[in-house]
Order: sequence, then structure tokens, then C-alpha cells
Amino acid sequence: MEKYRSFDEIQFALKKGATDCRSIVNYYLQNIQTKAHLNAFVEVYTHSALEKAVQVDLKIANGTAGKLAGMVIGIKDILNYEGHACTAGSKILNGYISQYTATAVQRLLDEDAILIGRLNCDEFGMGSSNEHSSYGKVFQELDPTRVPGGSSGGSAVAVQANLCTVSLGSDTGGSVRQPAAFTGVVGMKPTYSRVSRWGLIAYASSFDTIGVFSTTIQDNARVLEVMAMMFLPITPVLESQYIR
Repeated sequence: MEKYRSFDEIQFALKKGATDCRSIVNYYLQNIQTKAHLNAFVEVYTHSALEKAVQVDLKIANGTAGKLAGMVIGIKDILNYEGHACTAGSKILNGYISQYTATAVQRLLDEDAILIGRLNCDEFGMGSSNEHSSYGKVFQELDPTRVPGGSSGGSAVAVQANLCTVSLGSDTGGSVRQPAAFTGVVGMKPTYSRVSRWGLIAYASSFDTIGVFSTTIQDNARVLEVMAMMFLPITPVLESQYIR
């Protein structure tokens, strides 16, 4: 299958009928299997991703698909996804199954993004090299002797190695920006409170943000647009309201 490096390429292929979402998911699943030595994923959602792909293909055929139809996303192992494990890279949370889905993740699902798995990270988001995870180290694709950065190293490598279209990480003091720089991908930390933290396992709640890894600025912007909290306009207050 053709190598997809951006969502624009995927959308173009879907529009002209050159592929479908199920084939795209299978393409990424094959890449994940081939590059398993990078240790970017701690769990692959093979069955649920393929089921979602079939649903999205039907929506595309019916003309009811969301903005992110065909986008395959990996999520850092610190974001809750209902019915799936979430361990924050730690044995402490072995056996924990999420009871709800993080708001940011749900917004992506609502626009027909396809989740393909959870990604390795430094334990509880505390690290800058992704060498401190209960699941082992994450390795860069281009040079395995160099660290990918952390704590969202798995998320950065997943995009670098073309294991998904886009990935989510979290940034408290650099955990998206630094691994993005180390791996040569686009990484963005939104303004604090722009994206809901509901469903994110906290490190430092007054600093934590959910960020995005992608190969292009356009893909990053698309994901932020969907995840971002919408703020109601401030209603002007009439001076007469304060006259007594």
C-alpha cells in the first residue's frame, strides 16, 4: 500500500476511492508489527480499530462522516479510553480498566477518528528520555542509540515511524515539545485550559496539557480544532445594571 505521511494524503485517497479506512488501519497495523522493536506501543487496539474503520467506511459512503474520518490516532498511556487499560507506564495500575473516556479523546472519536492503541511513556509522565517505563525503553527509528525524549516518547516515535497518522501526548514541562524536537516531528503544547484535562492521569494539574504529534502543521491544527474547548462569548454588561 502507498505510504501515507499526512491526513491530506489519506483524505485524497479516500475521496478518489483508492483506499478505504479498513485498508488504512491494516496498513498501520502492519507497520506496528514490523517495527515492534521500537517499543512505541504498549497495547494495540487491533479489533476495535478495525470495527471502527468499517463503521467509518459506511459513514463515508453515506456522506455522514466526521471531519477526521480516516485519521488513525495513537494515545499516550495516560489518557483514559472506556473499556481499555490505562496504566501510565506503571505496574501500579496493572489491571485497571478505564470507566470513561477522556474528553479530548471522545471529541476525536465523535469526528470519526480511529484509535489504534496506547503508547509507551515514562512512568506517570515523569521523565525526559522514555527510558523509565515499566514496559521498557522506547527507541528512535532513525537512530536507536539516541533517546526519543520524554515523557511522551512513544507518541513521538509512533508518528516518526509512521505507525499512526497522529498521536496524543501530554506536556507538563516539555513532554510533548522535547520528544517532538528529538524525533523531528511536529509537536504542540496548547495553551493551558484550551483542551480539557478530564480523563488525563495527572502529574501536575496546574501545568498538564494534552498535546499533539503529527508530521504536518495542518494535521496538528485539525486535531486541536476538534479537541479545543469552545468558550462562550462574553455578554456585554449594561451600565444600567449597576445603577441603583
